[in-house]
Amino acid sequence: MLKGKADKTNLPSRHVTEGPSRAPHRSYFYAMGLDEADIAQPFVGVATCWNEAAPCNISLNRQAQAVKLGVKAAHGTPREFTTITVTDGIAMGHEGMRSSLASREAIADTVELTMRGHCYDALVGLAGCDKSLPGMMMAMVRLNTPSVFIYGGSILPGRAPAGANVPADFATRDLTVQDMFEAVGRNQNGTLSDEALAVLERVACPSAGACGGQFTANTMACVSEAIGLALMNSSGAPAPYESRDQYSEASGQAVMALLEKNIRARDVVTRKSLENAARVVACTGGSTNAGLHLPAIAHEAGIDFDLFDVCEIFRDTPYFVDLKPGGQFVAKDLFEAGGVPVVMKELAKAGLLHLDCMTASGETMGEALDKIKGEADGKVIYPISNPITKTGGVVGLKGNVCPEGAIVKVAGMSEDEQVFSGPARVFECEEDAFEAVKARQYEEGEVIVIRNEGPAGGPGMREMLATTAALSGQGMGKKVALITDGRFSGATRGFCVGHVGPEAAHGGPIALLENGDVITINAITGELSVDLTEDVLTERKANWAGPRETIYASGALWKYAQLVGGAQQGAVTHPGAKAEKHIYMDL
Repeated sequence: MLKGKADKTNLPSRHVTEGPSRAPHRSYFYAMGLDEADIAQPFVGVATCWNEAAPCNISLNRQAQAVKLGVKAAHGTPREFTTITVTDGIAMGHEGMRSSLASREAIADTVELTMRGHCYDALVGLAGCDKSLPGMMMAMVRLNTPSVFIYGGSILPGRAPAGANVPADFATRDLTVQDMFEAVGRNQNGTLSDEALAVLERVACPSAGACGGQFTANTMACVSEAIGLALMNSSGAPAPYESRDQYSEASGQAVMALLEKNIRARDVVTRKSLENAARVVACTGGSTNAGLHLPAIAHEAGIDFDLFDVCEIFRDTPYFVDLKPGGQFVAKDLFEAGGVPVVMKELAKAGLLHLDCMTASGETMGEALDKIKGEADGKVIYPISNPITKTGGVVGLKGNVCPEGAIVKVAGMSEDEQVFSGPARVFECEEDAFEAVKARQYEEGEVIVIRNEGPAGGPGMREMLATTAALSGQGMGKKVALITDGRFSGATRGFCVGHVGPEAAHGGPIALLENGDVITINAITGELSVDLTEDVLTERKANWAGPRETIYASGALWKYAQLVGGAQQGAVTHPGAKAEKHIYMDL
C-alpha cells in the first residue's frame, strides 16, 4: 500500500474523508496536522486503556506511540483514543469492585462508539488490567474490523530487601500483589507485624505492569495469543522491557497487512480458536474469570460457547505450566521459558490445538508455531507427556446448587483436596463474610456461602479476594471451602467455587441455602450439591422473600443490573452477533 494511495471504496473512513461534502470533516484533520496524503490513507484506531489508576495501565500510552509508528510505516493514519479501566487491585474488597465487570461492557461499548463515530477502518487495542483485555477483544469482534490486540505486559516480581524483618517465607520468594492480600490475613491473626506489612507493601509491586501471577490479566493475555488476536509471544515481555515497543510497532504494521487482505476479527475468532484459548487457560492453571470472558467474546461473534463448553475443554486438558497462584512461577518466568508459543507447541504435540486457525500475523496457527524454536524447560513449562496433573487447572461443576453451572480452580491441589463436604455458613454479602472471617466467626470444615453477589444481584459480580486471602492468611485456606454467585480473583487460591448460577437475585438455589445445610463439592466428578430433597428446595422457593434490595437504584450499575444476563453465557448485556442486522465494516 503506497502512502496516500488507498482505495477507500469499501472502507468506513470514506464517510469522513472522501468527496466535496466532507470538506468540513477534512478541515478538522488539517487542524490536527494531517496532510492530504494522511487523509487519503486508511484510518486506524489505536485504543488504549491508559490511566493513572494502577501500574497495569501506566505504560500503555508509551506503547501506543510505538503502535502508531508501525501504522505509519505501513502507510496508515493512526488515530489514538482512550477508554476507561477499573483496576481490580484497587477496586478489590469494597464497593468499588461492583464497577469491575461492568467496566468490561463499558470498554467494549466505548471502543465501539468511538470507532463508529469516527469511521475508523481497523483497530489496534492495548489493555493492561483484568477486564480491559476481554473488553477490548469483545469490541474487536463486535465491530469485525481488522484487529490486533496488545497486552501492556506484566509487572516485575518483588523481593523483600536483604535483612528486612519479615517472615522467612516472604523473604525468600518472588512477591506479587497476591502476597499482600494474604499478608493482610497474617497481620489480622497476629503472625505478621505492622512493621513487616509496611516493608512488604513497599516492595511487592516494583514496576509498571499487571499482576505477575497467572491471575486474570495474564490469563487473558495468554488467551489473546491463543485466540489469534495478538502476535505470537507479544504478551510475554514484562511492561518495563523495551522489547514491548518492538511488538507494539510490529502490531501496527500487522493490522495494516490484515486490512489489505481483508482479514477481520471474526475470521480469527472462531469456535476452533476459542477452544484453543480454553486449552491454554486450562494448561496454565489460569483464572476462573476466563470461564466468563470466553463466552462473552464468543457472544460477540454469534458463536455458542458457554461455561459448560469451556469447562468440557478444561476437563480433558493436562495442567503443565507451573504458575502462581497454584504453582511457583510468575509471568516473567514464563516469558523467559519461551512463553505462550512454547505452551501451544506442547498442546499441539498431543493433538490438542487447532492449527488451521487464522492469526493476527496473517498466518495460520500452525504456520506461526513452525517458526518457534523453543521447547519446554521442564521447570516452568513441563512437557505435556509429563504434566503436573492430567486434567486442567480449572473445573466446571453442576448440581442442585448450580443448575446453570459453577467453576473452581484446582491448579496446585492434590486429588484428596478436591473433595469437600461440610455444613453451610451463609452470608448475604461479601462484607458480612469478611467481617466474620476477620473475627474467626467460622469453624474448620464449614462451607462458607456468599450470595447476592452475582452480576445482577450485586450488582457487578464482585471478586472475593479479600475474604479468600484472609482465609489463606489465617492458615484456613484448605480447611474450609467457599461458594458464591460472585467471582474470584485470578489470585484466589483454596477450594473456592464461583459463578454459581442461577444467582441468588434470580431465585437460584444458592438463595435458598440455610446455615447447617450439608454441601458437597467434588471437583473430580464435577459436582456441587446440597443434601436436600427437591421437595424441600421447592418449599423454600415458595417461601423465598425475593431478591435482596440494593442501594443502586439509578446510574450505571442500576442500568447494568437491568441488562445483564447469567454467568453461564458470560454475563453479557446485549443480544450479540446472532441478532445483528449489519456489520460495521460493511456500512
